[in-house]
Amino acid sequence: MKLSIAVALATLACQASTAQEMSYGEAEYLNSCAVCHGLYGKGDGPLGDVLLKRPADLTRLSERNGGAFPYSRVFATIDGRYSLPSHGDREMPVWGRQFLEEDAKVYGPSGGEIVTTERIHNLAGYIETLQH
Repeated sequence: MKLSIAVALATLACQASTAQEMSYGEAEYLNSCAVCHGLYGKGDGPLGDVLLKRPADLTRLSERNGGAFPYSRVFATIDGRYSLPSHGDREMPVWGRQFLEEDAKVYGPSGGEIVTTERIHNLAGYIETLQH
């Protein structure tokens, strides 16, 4: 399992390195999300088959929301720290908690929260660009 994760991440990193410039959101997406959601957000990442539930197709969020991108809902889903247990289990990592652990080590608790929030905004903004 660890080998397949390493291979999947290496493959995605190689594909991503061919891009000349990328936004922070795209880089974060490739680093944190593509292994499950796929390079283009279609839910076809290399680890999708080992999850109990297929990852969401992130390219159709606006379509499923009457044509409007559900930015706040996407932000809250990525963050995950404020979700309600009554809404069910989630296989997706609680990125807000994971990012904050990393960011607080570098920027301190207050600075870490600011950086974490910005990382999630960048991710949500990038996912918005994936809409068809």
